[in-house]
Amino acid sequence: MHSIQEIAAQFKGRFISAPEAIADKLHQIKAFVFDWDGVFNRGWKNAQGESPFNEVDSMGTNLLRFNHHLRNKKQPISAVITGENNNAAIMFAKREHFHAVYCGIKYKAQALDHLNEAYGIMDGEVAFFFDDVLDFSIAERCGLRIMVNRSCNPLLIQYALEQGFVDYLTEADGAHYALRETIELLSGLSGVYDDTIRERARFTPRYQEYINQRNQIEPQFFTIKDAKIATL
Repeated sequence: MHSIQEIAAQFKGRFISAPEAIADKLHQIKAFVFDWDGVFNRGWKNAQGESPFNEVDSMGTNLLRFNHHLRNKKQPISAVITGENNNAAIMFAKREHFHAVYCGIKYKAQALDHLNEAYGIMDGEVAFFFDDVLDFSIAERCGLRIMVNRSCNPLLIQYALEQGFVDYLTEADGAHYALRETIELLSGLSGVYDDTIRERARFTPRYQEYINQRNQIEPQFFTIKDAKIATL
């Protein structure tokens, strides 16, 4: 087993919090919450307002959830909170059996409040993956914050760092698998990276138990109506 420092040395992003501190935070996490545009993709949209995802990042989210299951013997809460309505995010959540998707919510802290109440979790138990200004109302509150890097907005990134919104800033951007980079890092810092990969590759009984439980999750979909969170 590699040490935390040996694992961290293989990543070229910026550790705003020390790797040891990130590892400690990870062990308190009960929910993984993701922005969509700029995190699962480069932020580009088609004429229907959709932005896609890729299988590299998708597999990463599954490995991250399985990694959590190995350590905690239960499913983590998994959710997408996005400022736009995006059919690709809804389809992804259905396929991957996320717990919830919040669409079209500009003040994202409202969605976090709803998620916390629905699943009985606290801010410090949430890991958040994000990239832009609309995400800051969540990032300032969560226990573990991963910001996706982008060379076009250095002042925005500096602002996020100065405000203490970030624990790790990725090397890659959303177009080049930043999400998988962060998942690889967190899985490595978890202490059970090799077990995660071995069990998944061999489709062991432990992985089958996880995937059977995961596939029983029926996603719920929400939006904002009359300034309140409502079913989509």
